[in-house]
Amino acid sequence: MIPILASATPHPTWNVIHDAHQLFHYPFMRHAFAAGTIVAVLAGVVGYFVVLRQSSFAAHALSEIGFAGASGGVAFGFSAVYGLLGMSLIGAALIGALGKRLRGRDAVIGSVLAFCLGLGSYFLTRYKGNASGAFSLLFGQILGISVHDVWIIAICGVVTVGLVGALFRPLLFASLDEDVAEARGVPVRALSIAFLVIVAVAVTAAVQVVGVLLIFSLLVIPGAIAERLCRTAGRGIALCVITSILFVWTGLAITYYTNLPVGFLITSFAFAAYLLVRLMPSIRAARPTDAGHQANRTPLPSNT
Repeated sequence: MIPILASATPHPTWNVIHDAHQLFHYPFMRHAFAAGTIVAVLAGVVGYFVVLRQSSFAAHALSEIGFAGASGGVAFGFSAVYGLLGMSLIGAALIGALGKRLRGRDAVIGSVLAFCLGLGSYFLTRYKGNASGAFSLLFGQILGISVHDVWIIAICGVVTVGLVGALFRPLLFASLDEDVAEARGVPVRALSIAFLVIVAVAVTAAVQVVGVLLIFSLLVIPGAIAERLCRTAGRGIALCVITSILFVWTGLAITYYTNLPVGFLITSFAFAAYLLVRLMPSIRAARPTDAGHQANRTPLPSNT
């Protein structure tokens, strides 16, 4: 349950220290910022490779596959988060086993996704009680996260970032050119399955912040921005992490003062930033060049 702020909605002031003290006064906001920061770092690291490997559909599919697991967890009486993680891992293994490579797996991903969504609907019909725990994962529940949830997200973050660090060089090589990497002896298929498992763990953490339906805001949009602005993997990952943290922190702060949905704010800021980056080349092209200005200021030669 999301805690309800007492009396009137608070308002920001010009005193930044006072506002920060007020913002972190409540435990649920401290938990939200802790979990949001961990997820932002995790999504930034993994999201860069999600975009680089052209696997946005796979990331989105794993989040919806995980929702089926959350429904199963509620139906069988255990944690929805554990069900989400378990089904995401199973879905990642199925997608990896049924397809040769990550690119071009749309039919495989769609087939596994359709089956898992049908399974999720079956689980929900079998459950006669309150399924709010599963449905809250559709749009995220960051303001209702407990200390236990923060620890789960932290463990997922450490494991995921550690795996990406261990596989960084071959993963980057295979992401840039699978054919050359395979010719050089890189186990492309095993690496692809391992990356899907990493994405499954990242999805489990990110879904609790932005939800299944808004997963693109943290796992895809920062990576898409970095792909357009950065030429190296290190700078791209750093930009992904920084932008993800900014989106989450800004969304949480505005939610506290306005009661607007945090998932809506995070996705809105992310999409606005992406649009700005997309429009930057057009804006630059529309601006007259310095040479053009100089030509316009040069006086015409006299005929006398």
